[in-house]
Amino acid sequence: MYDLIIIGSGPAGLSAAVYAKRAALNLLVLEKNPMSGGQVLNTYEVDNYLGLPAINGFDMGMKFREHADNLGVEFREACCLSIEDKGACKVVRTDGGDLETKTIILATGAVHAPLAVPGEEKLNGKGVSYCATCDGAFFRGKSVAVVGGGDVALEDAIYLSRLCEKVYLIHRRDELRGAMILQQELKSLANIEILYSHVVEEIQGEDAVSGIRIRNLKTGETSSLTMNGVFVAVGIRPGTELVRSLADCDETGYILAGEDCATSMPGLFAAGDVRKKPIRQIVTAVADGANAVASVGNYLKASVESPSSMETPSMKSPSSIESRSSIEGPSSI
Repeated sequence: MYDLIIIGSGPAGLSAAVYAKRAALNLLVLEKNPMSGGQVLNTYEVDNYLGLPAINGFDMGMKFREHADNLGVEFREACCLSIEDKGACKVVRTDGGDLETKTIILATGAVHAPLAVPGEEKLNGKGVSYCATCDGAFFRGKSVAVVGGGDVALEDAIYLSRLCEKVYLIHRRDELRGAMILQQELKSLANIEILYSHVVEEIQGEDAVSGIRIRNLKTGETSSLTMNGVFVAVGIRPGTELVRSLADCDETGYILAGEDCATSMPGLFAAGDVRKKPIRQIVTAVADGANAVASVGNYLKASVESPSSMETPSMKSPSSIESRSSIEGPSSI
């Protein structure tokens, strides 16, 4: 019986593992891939993580894993098939057998919906990006395209317009779907050109993006645009299939959990991109990992003091590592 099983080994899962190990919890990290790090492994360069400017995404993932390894965190490669809630005991069923634990932190992340066009996968991290706030600064003074028509696409285009010389917004429909206030701001910006009823058919370039080929859905005509970057904003899918029948989620599948990361299922906590929140960045995922472990500690303490009640205890104060003696104080942060 583990105190904690962490499902996922991206920044949120690895952060939780470090904090849980320092709290002397008996824990296991389950990862479906042979390499830890999550989406950050596919990022060419990360320039907005405090203290690690201009670090390669792969190197950052390895540093995170190395930190956990140095503390002796136990990892196991396995695919999780289902979770069964038995109250004080949770059963995690994997392709390598069943595991029992008192608590679970789900840190399975999210995946950006791809365009699924030639050149996209090849140039991912080399001009193709799924996060304008992460990578926009690399395209200062250059030309880029944003693909999509919802709120995220409009926000990305507006944000990039402040950095880039030219921004194309490419949308397959003949009208945008984003909030009207965003549409109004977008249309007021001189360096944004909206291409309605167009789709991207190919992202071009060898070692970096050099342009795109687009098709007009009304006329069938194709044309090419020269540019340096393509920002894809056509949706994101949280990896919450394991718990959608166990914990409250919104209509798109994100788990409803506050800053304490506690879900509606006692003993289940959500960290990182699986949680409904306004911004999803590496730094927020890492913070979630710490907050989730703090809540796990509270839950385990409450279950010992009152074993008949397994409801997730309310946080008496904002999640803070220094407020609990079971976890290292401020000097460890």
